[in-house]
Amino acid sequence: MFVDAHAHLDAYTDDEIDGVLAAIEQNRILTVGVSVDAASFARTESIAARSSLVVPAFGVHPWEAPRHADALGDLGELADRSPLIGEIGLDHRFVTDRTQWPAQRRVFSHLLHLAREQDKLVNVHCVGGEHDTAETLLSHGIERAIIHWYSGPHDVLAEMIAAGFLFTVGVEVLHSDHIRGIARAIPNDQLLTETDNPGGHRWLTGDTGNPSLISDVVAELASTRATSREEVLTTVRANMARLFANDQHLTPWLDQLPR
Repeated sequence: MFVDAHAHLDAYTDDEIDGVLAAIEQNRILTVGVSVDAASFARTESIAARSSLVVPAFGVHPWEAPRHADALGDLGELADRSPLIGEIGLDHRFVTDRTQWPAQRRVFSHLLHLAREQDKLVNVHCVGGEHDTAETLLSHGIERAIIHWYSGPHDVLAEMIAAGFLFTVGVEVLHSDHIRGIARAIPNDQLLTETDNPGGHRWLTGDTGNPSLISDVVAELASTRATSREEVLTTVRANMARLFANDQHLTPWLDQLPR
């Protein structure tokens, strides 16, 4: 049993998704299918209906935030029916137009408010805006967060570790010494794995990511952290189970996680 705590299943084509779901089932990969907007969530929900191993999540990606900043009232019903909230957050690295940053913050803050109100886990994007993301999470009283693909400075990483957030390590650990350093710094009880399929691997290599990449991530993590593959798997499953165990929204998936 693997854990892929951040994947965009809706981004696969209709021709690809059958094979993707077959690989998830064959390899027993509990997969959090994050979304970037309402249409993305609708497709993610339809995919999740086909597999008990897929957890669908509604979110508004920071790249999509300007389209939603003046219609925040439309997001409530979508958040209501989602067992967790994500992908949400800030992006000040790839979004270089600073005039879009206030919209990112407005949407992020609103969705954090809904998550806190509904007592839901959040799955957070923070590239280039790590310090602002940490401040925003803390100011909203968020205690349960998955920080997706953290690649920022170690001082902010330390702040987020102290806050008790969990961190996904994904396919960039196969290519980057900086990410391997971050992977070594994450405490055992705050470590998760992800692929960011299908786009994460494509961004790094040009090839579309597939679910089996999670095995490569686990193997590299074991090497990087000087431990065994089995220990990484056990640790990550236990961390995900702990997140799900006391969350009424996520308990339907808890039985998928051997402990």
